[in-house]
Amino acid sequence: MYTSHEDIGYDFEEDPKDKKARQPHPDIDGGWAWMMVLSSFLVHILIMGSQMALGVLNVEWLEEFQQSRGLTAWVSSLTMGITLIVGPFIGLFINTCGCRRTAIVGGLLNALGWVLSAYAANVHYLFITFGVAAGLGGGMAYLPAVVMVGRYFQKRRALAQGLSTTGTGFGTFLMTVLLKYLCAEYGWRNAMFIQGAVSLNLCVCGALMRPLSPRTDGHPPGGAGPRVLPPARSAESVRSEGRPGRAAEKEAGGEDALGDAPEGPAGPPRDALRALKTVGWLTVRVRRGCWDWYAGYFGAASLFTNRMFVAFIFWALFAYSSFVIPFIHLPEIVNLYNLSEQNDVFPLTSIIAILHIFGKVMLGALADLPCISVWNVFLLANFSLVLCIFTLPSLHTYAGLAVVCALIGFSSGYFSLMPVVTEDLVGIEHLANAYGIIIGANGISALLGPPFAGWIYDITQKYDFSFYICGLLYMVGILFLLIQPCIRITEQFRRKHSDGARV
Repeated sequence: MYTSHEDIGYDFEEDPKDKKARQPHPDIDGGWAWMMVLSSFLVHILIMGSQMALGVLNVEWLEEFQQSRGLTAWVSSLTMGITLIVGPFIGLFINTCGCRRTAIVGGLLNALGWVLSAYAANVHYLFITFGVAAGLGGGMAYLPAVVMVGRYFQKRRALAQGLSTTGTGFGTFLMTVLLKYLCAEYGWRNAMFIQGAVSLNLCVCGALMRPLSPRTDGHPPGGAGPRVLPPARSAESVRSEGRPGRAAEKEAGGEDALGDAPEGPAGPPRDALRALKTVGWLTVRVRRGCWDWYAGYFGAASLFTNRMFVAFIFWALFAYSSFVIPFIHLPEIVNLYNLSEQNDVFPLTSIIAILHIFGKVMLGALADLPCISVWNVFLLANFSLVLCIFTLPSLHTYAGLAVVCALIGFSSGYFSLMPVVTEDLVGIEHLANAYGIIIGANGISALLGPPFAGWIYDITQKYDFSFYICGLLYMVGILFLLIQPCIRITEQFRRKHSDGARV
C-alpha cells in the first residue's frame, strides 16, 4: 500500500525501454538540499527555541497579572501544545498550497500573535493571542520545515534531520538570553513586540523552501528526457497512469507553476485568459490537496490501516511528556532538594539542552551508517530515556541529577530520527500527513503532561510518582512498537509453514 522512501526523489524516463529507468535528482542530497537544512534549523530556533524560553516571560506574567501559577502556566502550555496538535490539519495546507506558502503564512501569523500579546490586559487575552494565534502560526511553519528536509535527502536523511533540529537547543540558549535582556531593558510588553518582529524571519525561512524542480541538464524540452516525480504522487500511480500531460508536468514544477501560462496576444483578452487559467489551476490544486488529505486519513489508503503506524501514534502519545516534564519541573525540584546555588552556576535544564544538541547530531550520523538500522538506534535511545525517567526520583544530589539529565538530553536526540522513522513506515508521499499526526500526538502529550505532574504533586507532595507513572506509560508506548514486528514475524512464520504443509 505504501511505497518506500527509496521510490521517491528520482527522475523517470519517458521511454519504458530505456535501461536507465531511474536517475538521481540533482538536488537530492546536495546543492539546495543544505539550504533546506539551514531553513529548518532557523525555524527550530525561532519556534521551538523561543517556546523553551517562555519561562522568562512566565515570571513576568505572574508579577503583572497576579494570577495562580496553574492558570498562568496554561499560556505556555497552549502555545507549545497547539504548535504540535495542529499538525494533522497543517498537512491539508501543505497538500493544497505547498510547503513554501504554508510556512510564509505561518510566519506572519506567529509574528502577529507575539505583537498582539504585547497589548494583553489579562491572562485570558494571552490564551487567544499567544496560545492560539502564535501556536497555530508556529505549527504552520514547523511542519513544512521538517517535511522539506525529508524531501531533499535520501542518503543522509537522519544526519540532515539531526542537524536541522539542533536549532531547538541553540534556540533555547539564544532566546533565553534575548528575552531576559529585552525584558530587563524595555519591559516584557516591548520585548514581545520586538520578538514578533524577529519572528518575521520565519517568512524568509519559508521563502527558502523551494520545491523540487524539473532537471535542466541539456535534455530537449519536448524529447524523451527525464521528468521529476511530483512529491504528492507515488511511483505506482505514475506507472499506472502512463505518460502525464502538461498539467502533470506543470505540477512537477511545484508552486511556481502559476507563472507558466503560455504567451498569448497582448491586452485584456490575454489577462482574462491568464486569470481563468489561474482560477482553474487553483481549483484543481485545492480539490486534489483536499482529496489527498482525506484519503490519507479516511480513504482506502488511510494511514490508519497501517498497524505499525497506529502503534507509533500510541508511542507518541506517551513519549513527549517524559521529555517535557523534567524540563518544566526541574527548577522546582532543585529548590525542594536545596540545590539552588549549584543549579544557578550551571542549570540542569542547560545540561539537557546541550546534550540534546549532541544527541541529535550523533544519533543521526550513527543511524545513517549502512550497517546500522535506524529503528535499532531509535528504540535503544527510547529505552535509555525511559530508564533515566525511572532513575531520576531516587537521586537527591546535584552530581547525580546532572548525570541523569545529561543522559536524558542525549537520549532525547532520537527526536531527529522521528521523521526518518515515519517516512520508512508510510513513504515520502504520505510524510506530511503522517508526521502531522505524530507531532499532533506529541502535542497532546506536551499539553497534558506538565499539568498532570503538577496535579500529582498537589496530591502526594512529591514529584516522584509523576515520573514513575509517566515512565510506565512511556514503556507501554515502546511495547506497542515492539509488538507489531513480532506479530508480523509470527504471521510470516505461520504462512511459510502452512504453505510447506500444503506442498
